[in-house]
Amino acid sequence: MSAASRARAPQRAHRTRETGQSRRTLQTRTSRSRTALLSAGAAVAALVLTACSSGGTSGGGGGTGFITSSDGIATVKKGDRADAPDLSGKTIDGKQLDVASAYKGKIVVINVWGSWCAPCRAEAPNLVKVSGDLADQGVQFVGINTRDTSTGPALAFEEEYKVTFPSLYDPTGKLMLRFEKGTLNPQAIPSTLVIDREGKVAARSLQALSEAKLRKLIEPVLAEK
Repeated sequence: MSAASRARAPQRAHRTRETGQSRRTLQTRTSRSRTALLSAGAAVAALVLTACSSGGTSGGGGGTGFITSSDGIATVKKGDRADAPDLSGKTIDGKQLDVASAYKGKIVVINVWGSWCAPCRAEAPNLVKVSGDLADQGVQFVGINTRDTSTGPALAFEEEYKVTFPSLYDPTGKLMLRFEKGTLNPQAIPSTLVIDREGKVAARSLQALSEAKLRKLIEPVLAEK
């Protein structure tokens, strides 16, 4: 081996070690990224499993702080309610909305829906009717549109059913995941929650609602002083 070849050999070995280290670093970062994505996907998948159900889910008691009646309406006593999470972002028509600041002091009815969901279509006329009837009593409806991959179908849904209240666009379910586990969190599509005048979650239903049942969900909170 020539003197020049012997001089280049350590340099090649050094570059080989650097290349190996770079590959291992890249593999570690890729593995971490995949793990994070899988964790987020699993959380959203938990919501997807119960999506678009027409029946209610019973629960409550056992330290959870809420009681579910035989008709599927879950409620929490005024002193035991959890704060509603931050519900803010863009609506399906591209406007910015922060529910807490925009509707401070009002009762807010949150309805989680998707244009692809048959029970959501069944209850839409009831939501429109009751939201109009209670608007002058300090009740504001807000939708959370989820799992629609674009806003087009959601806008068409609102036009078809003449929905006038705003809906936040939440295609991956991130807003739904902000509700704490063990509280009155949305666990199905559709879900309807009532947030009291103090910004706390007071009641919930995990099924498509008739007009009568929707009023039954809201009226006890409306009667509170």
